[in-house]
Parts: sequence; structure tokens; C-alpha cells
Amino acid sequence: MSGVLHIGLLINPLAGLGGSLALKGSDGPEVRDRIAQLPTASRQRALQRAMRALRPLAAASISVRFSCWAGDMGEFALRGLEVDFRVLGAVGTGLTSASDTREAAAQLYAAGVDLILFAGGDGTARDIFDVIGTRCPVLGIPAGVKMHSAVFAVSPEAAGELLLRLAKGGLVGVKAREVRDIDEQAFRRGEVRSRFYGEMMVPSEGHYLQHTKIGGREDPDLAIADIATWQAETMDPCCTYLIGPGSTTAAIMHELGLPNTLLGVDVVRDGIVLATDADEECLLQLLRESPDHARLVVTVIGGQGHLFGRGNQQFSPAVIRAVGLENITVVAAKSKLAGLDGRPLLVDTNDAELDQALCGYRTINTGYDDHVLYRVSTE
Repeated sequence: MSGVLHIGLLINPLAGLGGSLALKGSDGPEVRDRIAQLPTASRQRALQRAMRALRPLAAASISVRFSCWAGDMGEFALRGLEVDFRVLGAVGTGLTSASDTREAAAQLYAAGVDLILFAGGDGTARDIFDVIGTRCPVLGIPAGVKMHSAVFAVSPEAAGELLLRLAKGGLVGVKAREVRDIDEQAFRRGEVRSRFYGEMMVPSEGHYLQHTKIGGREDPDLAIADIATWQAETMDPCCTYLIGPGSTTAAIMHELGLPNTLLGVDVVRDGIVLATDADEECLLQLLRESPDHARLVVTVIGGQGHLFGRGNQQFSPAVIRAVGLENITVVAAKSKLAGLDGRPLLVDTNDAELDQALCGYRTINTGYDDHVLYRVSTE
């Protein structure tokens, strides 16, 4: 991974084609037979809408890189754009299928993308949800016949502008949004039967004033209190938490009613303090003894933006690897992030390979059930 936004592009070439045929959708063998008879020029809807979403990024000459699937599942949309992209795989001959979408989503996630940008409808969203769940943010370019899910931008251009904001270092929120689909057979009979499938994490237009407090500006103390309440309420009693130094993390310990080492690392499980002001050796020992899983909770140094390597060296490369990069929770008020003026969060663990692995876009808890995506880099 790197500090450059890494987008996984996935296009369902069949999305929306059933609409022009008055078929109320693009799923099912009969619909596929009809679509197969369409000339190639009439099967460009999803591709064209994906290209509309990509134009803002290309026009702004922002440093972004892509991974995609071959042909009309992504590659064709990126050709001709001055962007860095690589093709991960390809489908066989004939029309693509739901299994192709799921395979592409799995490979994009395995490639370490920061976000999966997909063009399709509810069926595409459902297929991606089956593979990704909440493990990676996604953003849908609306290209289907029916789009009852809340994971889509309002237009292809809106998706592009949102990605541009993210690539520029702006504060972009991320929320769990519903994935829904309807029974197409019932829909063709005039019956709307919408079904809830689950939720995926979706970037939304993030404003600094999303949670206004005093005088239209965020009150950092209230934001920290909201962060602490959310973290305390969502803690897993079976998980071992390594709580890093800082006033924001101290507020979490206060919310739990537990003593805290302001400039040190405390370890908590199920409401019990296992260690205070723990050093690296102590942390590694507790991680070896952890009956289930562990999570590391860290905040940001204001002004500098350091995430690791300043004031929390107890979180050594060995400790971070033992916890797992996917088990790191970052907490920071939006005012602290906004104070960086778009500069990234920094990592300096004294392990170049680990630093690169930590880079990319991470979800930051900025309030009560409030999160943003923010860039992490080494410089």
C-alpha cells in the first residue's frame, strides 16, 4: 500500500440493460438471452456511466491508482485516462455473471485497495456484499434498473466529485449503508418486495460542520466525549484492547470508569485493566495469552499528525503485527484532522515494510457512530 488513493474499479457490463427492454431488471436467464442479442454498441450503459464518474479525477490530475478486471469489467473505462492502473484478471467468453463480480471483488480486496468503486445496480451491490461485507469501503455508481440500496451516489458525477475530495485529503465521512434488492419476478408482476441483505461501509459527503456544536464549529471536548461513548459502547468483552496514550484515548478509559496512564499504554479486557503503563514486552506477553483476539486503539498527535512512532513506541512493529493491521482503531476529532490542512497522518515505526503496509486510507472514528476516511503516509 502507499499514500496514494488505491481504487478498485468493478463494472457490471449488464447493469441497466434490462431497463431499455422494459424488463425491470437485468437478472435471470431469459433476460440474459435478450441482452446477448443486443449489439455491442447497445451494451455500453454501465461503461459510459463509470467513465462519467472517473472524469473529475482525470481532469484534476490527482495522483490515484487503480486495480481492475479486464475488458468491459473495468479496463476499458480506464484506457485513455492518464492514470496508473493494473489488470488483475479476466473473465471467459460470453456474458459476465454474478460469480465473475464476486471473484473480481474478492481479488480487488486481496490486492489491498482502499475502496471498491463499482458500476451496477442492487444485484451487483448484493454480489459485492456477499464477498466484502464491511471489510472495505465501497461506492456505487448508479447504473442499474433498480437501485433500492443506499450504497450508490446520486449520480456518476457525484461519485467522481466525492472521490476527488477524498484524494485531495478532504474529510469524507464513511457510514454503514443498507444493501437491498427486490424480487424481480414479483416486480414484473407489479409487486414490490424489497429485502434487506446487510450493510456495507460507504463514503458519504463529509462536512467539517456535520456535527455542529458551539458557534457552528466542532467543540473538541464534546467530540472526544462522543468518541469515548461510542468506543465504550461497542467494545467486545472477549477482546483485549491496547489503549494508547493521549487525551482522546484517556477519555475512553474515563468512560469505562477505569484508571488511565495518560502518556502510556493500558490493556483492558471485559472492563478489567490487565496492565497499566505497559512496555513492549508486557504487551507481547498479554497478546500471547489473549484467549480470543486483540485490538489496538490509537489517536493522532495534533499538529504533527503522527499515528505511530511518536510518543507510543510501545506499539513496536512486533506488537502491531501481533495485533494485526486490520485490528487497529484510530480515534481523533475532526478538528484535529482539519488542522492538518489535508496533510496525511504519518507512520514511522522504524520498520519500512510495516510503514508501507500501514499506508493507505483508513477509517477514523471522529464522533458517536461518526467516521471519516483519511490518508496515512510515511511523509
